Amino acid sequence: MTLGVDAMYVIKVGINHKITPIDIRESLTFSENEAEAAMVKLNQQESILENVILSTCNRMEIYAVVDHLHKGNDAITNFLANWFQIKKSTFTPYLEVLKNDKAVKHLFYVITGLHSMVLGETQILGQVRNAFLTAQKHHTTKNIFNELFKRAITFAKRVHKHTKVSAKPVSISYVAIELLKDTLESINDKNIVVIGAGEMSELALKHLCSSGARNITIVNRTFQKAQKLADIFKGHPAPIENMLKVMQDADIVITSTGATSPILSKQQMLDVQKNRQQRLLYLLDIALPRDIDADVKAIENIQLYDIDDLQFVVDKNLETRKKAAEEIKGLIQEEVRAFKEWITILSAVPVLAALQEKAFAIQEKTYASILRKIPRLTEREKEVLSKHMASIVNQLLKTPIKQAKKSALTSSAEDSLAFFVDVFGLDETVKNDISKHIDRYHTLSHSSSDELG
Repeated sequence: MTLGVDAMYVIKVGINHKITPIDIRESLTFSENEAEAAMVKLNQQESILENVILSTCNRMEIYAVVDHLHKGNDAITNFLANWFQIKKSTFTPYLEVLKNDKAVKHLFYVITGLHSMVLGETQILGQVRNAFLTAQKHHTTKNIFNELFKRAITFAKRVHKHTKVSAKPVSISYVAIELLKDTLESINDKNIVVIGAGEMSELALKHLCSSGARNITIVNRTFQKAQKLADIFKGHPAPIENMLKVMQDADIVITSTGATSPILSKQQMLDVQKNRQQRLLYLLDIALPRDIDADVKAIENIQLYDIDDLQFVVDKNLETRKKAAEEIKGLIQEEVRAFKEWITILSAVPVLAALQEKAFAIQEKTYASILRKIPRLTEREKEVLSKHMASIVNQLLKTPIKQAKKSALTSSAEDSLAFFVDVFGLDETVKNDISKHIDRYHTLSHSSSDELG
């Protein structure tokens, strides 16, 4: 627990596909390795107590526990400008900043897929989980985010299992394939090239195969990865050096690489089309940053779609998910309330810790006294005695602990918890610790009118 902190706030600062142009999203994208280093660096900034960075093809969000609202927001904004070497004025108009309840609620909406381009998609759950585990690994989360993100992950798993919010999968990869099927009626006889061998490419390959595609070539910078996917999906591997050559026979090209700049330029595509006798070619760029130069759209007989172009297809198969989403929104309200309750109960921690410390000190002293008076006990007898003494202490503490937690939830929490100190004869300094805890967590458990903008 952070010492010397008078107040705490949870904030979310980020951009998403709904309001942010794709070029801005591209300029504010963390790679997996960058995100690790960025979280460590951000945690060294003034006012930042904890942080988790989530960076996907559709959003970049920083969740942080801060000790001052505006200083924390400024620290994150300055950090982004410095990290990406971009002027703040370029991206701040698109930043969404939420605090406390709204930030917590937003996380639950994100992790359950309610804020995704494709409602209810499950990929985001894994992405949030990986971001959290990375943050834990690098010690940029502590008690607040460890609890919050674990609750969010557990909740998302539960609703995906017990509701229909993820029925009829419609990930970006799925939507891309659906677009092809709607346009071409059938893709069974089409020559398809998939460039990239990452998660999005693998999802695209799954949907292609389930839709009847039979002629698939997989191109990747690391040939072994292309070979591995080719073995799984019964395709043909090709090295990156042959990319343009294999595209000459293609009807459809799907790209999803981790490149930081376009891998296919307008001139390259002009050359490809020249060798194809200008036959119609469908290009689906599902990468961010984009793999294909936007100018390629101007080339005759080429149909280029990027992530933003796929949005209009998303409406299909969503009615069932929308009904489930309404149910989940109600459940999220309860989760936010439960998390606030957990935060409030933290004010009882000094009492609970002191109570348990005193109880187990008495147990240890009594146990030592028994051993002195009955020195010939066997190891088995000592073990049984110790176990049962601990059980008695735990049973006696159960009700007081429960009542102390209830007291923390009342409007007179400080007086009620101080009463516990007196009744159980705990150290008087615990009362000061109670006051500090209440002050520290009050800003997290109570909404205020102080808004960020």
